[in-house]
Amino acid sequence: MIKAIFWDNDGILVDTERLYFEATLQILAKTGVTLTKELYVEHFLIRGKGAWHLAEAKGYDADAISQLREERNELYGTMIEGGNLALEGVHDVLEKFHGRYLMGVVTSSRKDHFELIHKSTGLLKYFDFVLAKGDYTKSKPDPEPYLTAVAKSGFAKEECVAIEDSERGLTAAKNAGIKCVVIPTDLTKGSDFSEADRVLSNISEIVDLLEQGLL
Repeated sequence: MIKAIFWDNDGILVDTERLYFEATLQILAKTGVTLTKELYVEHFLIRGKGAWHLAEAKGYDADAISQLREERNELYGTMIEGGNLALEGVHDVLEKFHGRYLMGVVTSSRKDHFELIHKSTGLLKYFDFVLAKGDYTKSKPDPEPYLTAVAKSGFAKEECVAIEDSERGLTAAKNAGIKCVVIPTDLTKGSDFSEADRVLSNISEIVDLLEQGLL
């Protein structure tokens, strides 16, 4: 029986992944790099390594790349500030689960970005904890974020499930030994989710999945 649900943030709870892609695309364009959707998915959402090596190949050194990264982070921060980015159906599902399951957010997002994103979503009241960048050493696809979540929950791995939208998230969850439900986004719908316990078309389908004990 599932007792703890660990939610990815970007692409699952909030509509931010497309904005991160756009911000990175704009900044990398200054270096002559064209960041296609396919490159973004491969380097960010599968490997989890970023794409700054593409700028390095154009002759940019570590200091220059660090400056570019800061510019991207500032641009992304501007993009996510002010609006309610909660995805459709998320509030209803979290409301149904609140108090019935222990719930945490397990994200690769920076803490300052995470706070900006959720200033207007009203979602954080549903969660028992948040693990963001800085709360672990290695990011997804490494299993550490989910191993940390399992330890924090106090439940056995078999009693936990991750909700993800990307291959790197799926890999992290499965290598941590927990179940993983995937809800692909427009960016990730062509990815390989063959290792997922379930692949859903929208977040509302999770309710029946858990209530009927199908995990």
